[in-house]
Amino acid sequence: MDGAWNGEWTRRRFVAGMAAVGVVAAGRGGSAQTALTGDGALQELMKGNERYVAGTITSFPEDLKILKEKTVLKQEPFAAVLSCADSRVPVEILFDQSIGHLFVTRVAGNIVTPEILASLEYGVAVLSLKAILVMGHTNCGAIEAAVKGKEVPGQISVLYQHLMPGIRDSHGDVVEAVKANVVFQTRLIREASTVIAKAIKDDGIKVAGGMYDLGTGRVRIVA
Repeated sequence: MDGAWNGEWTRRRFVAGMAAVGVVAAGRGGSAQTALTGDGALQELMKGNERYVAGTITSFPEDLKILKEKTVLKQEPFAAVLSCADSRVPVEILFDQSIGHLFVTRVAGNIVTPEILASLEYGVAVLSLKAILVMGHTNCGAIEAAVKGKEVPGQISVLYQHLMPGIRDSHGDVVEAVKANVVFQTRLIREASTVIAKAIKDDGIKVAGGMYDLGTGRVRIVA
């Protein structure tokens, strides 16, 4: 694991914080929105993407009713999606999911940072998520900048330390680098978090990686 941060240290801080407010002590406390298995949750995401591609979205009519009736005091998402912050990647829309269905974390380059990992652990430990999908996308500016080693202003370059381990063998090919980054970040989630690793083993949680094509709208599982 890259020396920039220590996953075990992050896990301990997260668990200690949750224990302090009485969340983790009782185990995975959330009630799932559905009785989906890990495979079923991932399949539901992909079925929603098919509706999005086909132009037959069903989620919008549900949104106002669900917002009023079910999500004011609690949330029961069935899956988490770690996506890029790119404005062209509207996660709930492209998976045709309504309010409260998805636990979405977003950061440029869809990278796993301590904060992102802690958020996903919360989703698994407290909200009883059934699946986590890391989703990259075509024409990703963060990946292109990292591949080409572009100088960037401000704090943007801090992204590079999280991107380079996954893309260093892409030989300057941005398309390959986007996929390689998804594969690397997916593996990092599986291996860096004992909370998620245990849920994979004991509860059948699925952790997968996908690629979203900006042109076609289709998501393809790659890891």
